[in-house]
Amino acid sequence: MIELDGVRIEVPGFAVADACLRIERGEFFCLLGHTGSGKSLLLEAIAGLMPTAAGRILLEGRDVTRLPPERRGIGIVYQDSALFPHLNVQRNIRYGLRHHGQSLAQARPRLDRIMDLLDLKRLGRRSVTHLSGGERQRVALARALAVQPSVLLLDEPLTALDPNFREEVRRALKDLHREMGLTFLMVTHDFAEALYLAGRVAVIQGGCIRQVGATEEVFRHPATPEVAAFLGMRNIFAARFANGSARFQGLECPLTLDGPARDGFLALRPEDVAVSRTPPAGNGWTAYTGRVDQLLNLGFQFEVTVLVGKAVFTSFVTQRDLLDMGLREGDEVSVAFDPVRAHAM
Repeated sequence: MIELDGVRIEVPGFAVADACLRIERGEFFCLLGHTGSGKSLLLEAIAGLMPTAAGRILLEGRDVTRLPPERRGIGIVYQDSALFPHLNVQRNIRYGLRHHGQSLAQARPRLDRIMDLLDLKRLGRRSVTHLSGGERQRVALARALAVQPSVLLLDEPLTALDPNFREEVRRALKDLHREMGLTFLMVTHDFAEALYLAGRVAVIQGGCIRQVGATEEVFRHPATPEVAAFLGMRNIFAARFANGSARFQGLECPLTLDGPARDGFLALRPEDVAVSRTPPAGNGWTAYTGRVDQLLNLGFQFEVTVLVGKAVFTSFVTQRDLLDMGLREGDEVSVAFDPVRAHAM
């Protein structure tokens, strides 16, 4: 279990302020944020590599705020793997044993199991300079796990990998967590990684933790427009909520909310916005008529921007659907969404 109690970290021109967070034992937790948001600073403070200006860090109820890294019982893996190039795979994995007072004879059964889980036994004598990116990252994971940490910290471990290697290491992380039951804390800017791996997430922006919750809940119900934008809700409108509807940019849609009338924001994910030649019939969706402003080729799909009066809607449309509709910029189209998918903030 990891607990941050009002942790403050200061570096020139930036601070992580009053971070409070509780990660349960055996949980896979992701800390999400843009580059420069403070997520890696928090990770390094937990590891003991970054001093704190205030607050406490507790591991399994033990205050480790002032303890050196080697006395915290933590393993850490960085995005560049940070292996020793002059050592082979086996010697890299065993390296930390001497610094934790563990003999090779005692550790061998555990190391064999870890290498089995990570499919590294066949690579034991190979130089790490002759490994693929995915293999190097799996060796880094094995090295971190070899010293029996109670917590494994992961600093963007997939970012530097090619797509095929990224999928390989992502599956390895999933298997390791299921098999070993350790507490995993991973920092990332990629929400797709968090959706696949984490049971809960926290979003950090500008050095402040903005939202904590179950991964799917945070994904579907961001707490602020800033969190919504980070999580990919491209359609965010200032709105007035009253009398069972939301009014925004001269438009209106039904939206049942409890409580008195209020001002706020309406948000929709682009995959929840449908673009078609004609409005959907009889399905309870809200539909508007607009014109295609921009078509942006993203490879397997297109980002379609549609102007409806003053409102700008963004949708994702597959290449096949776009070709079937024969869409061109300037065409008149229908923009529709299920009001159930609309999120009020």
